[in-house]
Amino acid sequence: MRTLTPRNRPRSALRTPPRSLLLGLATALGALGATVLPADAAPVPGHLRERAAPADAPYLDARRPVRDRVEDLLRRMTLDDKLGQMTQAERGGATPADVTAYRLGSVLSGGGSVPAENTPRGWADMVDGYQRGALAAPLRIPMIYGADAVHGHNNVYGATIFPHDIGLGATRDAGLVRRIGRATAEEVAGTGVQWTFAPCLCVVRNDRWGRSYESFGEVPELPSAMTTEIVGLQGERLGAGRASILATAKHYVGDGGTTGGKDQGDTQLSEAELRRIHLPPFREAVRRGVGSVMVSYSSFNGVKMHGNRYLITDVLKRELGFRGFVVSDYNGIDQIGGGTPGLTPERVTAAVNAGIDMFMQPWDWKEFIATLRGEVANGHVPMSRIDDANRRILTVKFQMGLFEHPFADRSWQRTFGSDAHRALARRAVAESQVVLKNAGNVLPLPRHGGKIFVAGRNADDIGNQTGGWTLTWQGSSGPITPGTTILQGIRRTVRPGTTVTYSKDGTGIDRSYKVAVAVVGETPYAEFMGDRPDGMGLDDQDLATLATLRASGVPVVVVLVSGRPLDITAQLPSWAALVEAWLPGTEGQGVADVLFGTVRPTGRLPVSWPRSASQEPVNRGDGKSPLFPYGFGLTYRH
Repeated sequence: MRTLTPRNRPRSALRTPPRSLLLGLATALGALGATVLPADAAPVPGHLRERAAPADAPYLDARRPVRDRVEDLLRRMTLDDKLGQMTQAERGGATPADVTAYRLGSVLSGGGSVPAENTPRGWADMVDGYQRGALAAPLRIPMIYGADAVHGHNNVYGATIFPHDIGLGATRDAGLVRRIGRATAEEVAGTGVQWTFAPCLCVVRNDRWGRSYESFGEVPELPSAMTTEIVGLQGERLGAGRASILATAKHYVGDGGTTGGKDQGDTQLSEAELRRIHLPPFREAVRRGVGSVMVSYSSFNGVKMHGNRYLITDVLKRELGFRGFVVSDYNGIDQIGGGTPGLTPERVTAAVNAGIDMFMQPWDWKEFIATLRGEVANGHVPMSRIDDANRRILTVKFQMGLFEHPFADRSWQRTFGSDAHRALARRAVAESQVVLKNAGNVLPLPRHGGKIFVAGRNADDIGNQTGGWTLTWQGSSGPITPGTTILQGIRRTVRPGTTVTYSKDGTGIDRSYKVAVAVVGETPYAEFMGDRPDGMGLDDQDLATLATLRASGVPVVVVLVSGRPLDITAQLPSWAALVEAWLPGTEGQGVADVLFGTVRPTGRLPVSWPRSASQEPVNRGDGKSPLFPYGFGLTYRH
């Protein structure tokens, strides 16, 4: 998914009444079951003539089988109802009244798209407002609200932020990942959001890719094993128990294998290799009952995945037996066929007929509905395909129990950022640390006596250690959300009498210190912006800090905060120790736990560590000799 970016917003939006007025109308009339029409809703025919479904309609009877409820509802739906269910709009570009008038099936928050009050209560109030808009339509079909809760409920201030997937891959702990999924589901449920666009099941094959940290690892076995997150998010089955939210297996398929690691690029390999490397995690996700699958921006041998009927319909739905619904990525269909991106009838038809069921068209959703209506009218899209898409979407909504429980369960707000969730995140951080060098057993560090010097811009920066997809799409540096920095973790771990001195650039160090801990690496980024085609080394600021520390003659322990392996071969000989911390999230205490031996390191590399950026791609079994092989990781002797 991508960030909140208005594009091709319909001109008619300029004539829309103030949102405050529309929200008030939706809220007031929604309780009466009335349809609220914005001023620009005239193109949608027949709404005022529709009657509400009777209270005893079979589809409203929770005792009936889901299949019967779906078929009864489908028979009652107009084409407008069906097209609306297939449409997902961005909250910044749609009001609750729009949801009523256009029968929107879903609303989402893109990265950084948050309510004015970015709290669990503020989110629940906002989501419930959209839900009241959905229930105000005659058939009272609930909408489903989606967000990128990809390492905790990361759009919301104060959430527990867990390590990004690459760090979780280093733990090799599928049970831990399941518990993280459950904790995330609880925090998400309390805000009213019912759908997360996670987990990412990509198999990263080139670390230049800016989404490397969203992958659990470079071999299919790792992402496949970590599909336990789906069970944590959804429960043993979708809708089973409380705090069950819809999971999304993404991005189908091959996004981690693009040539050069280029985001949204072309995965050029045989179908046999695609099936061997990139398909297995999705097969496992389907086996675990994942309710939705998101299509990749990338291409397979020159064909955009959003238009690939063979891989979406024939392989995913028929061969793998996927019974949920397929969702596009953010404006993803706009790139089908190449050329200038944008919404065209040809692209809409290609995507629908390829097997995509719900369309994430955040800003031009009205144009999408109108275009799809025209393509149905002219016979380019058969009604059987429209009905299939609706049948899949409605089945998931019934399975989730949305018709019976459409509003936020605010009781879960007590778990938001809780001590228990943060303790789980701290454990995950500790398990994810990979010790790559430990000359002279400089690690673990002594907790009592002496002086420790800490340096580096990532030592005391929550934003840097949480990385991209935290509060905003690309993330940002600074104290963006509550948590424990790595420096704070170090200071809380040492015993009285131990001196900890911090200098961001390393100035002030001298030979009186026993050790210097340099916390360096990357600053936040996400997809596209994070591609590294020109190199993967440390930047000048980090190199200068390290040079200052080395000049003191004090042993240097380097802690890398990064979303991928970095090109550090030239610098490594001058470091006493190297620990890869990945992007640990808000609980930096877990890094300190390993540095001081409170927890013995058990993390192992989920990717091969290249000798240089030019060696990429380098992966297990390719015959190349990496600096550190896949699965490498040291521990401490006691």
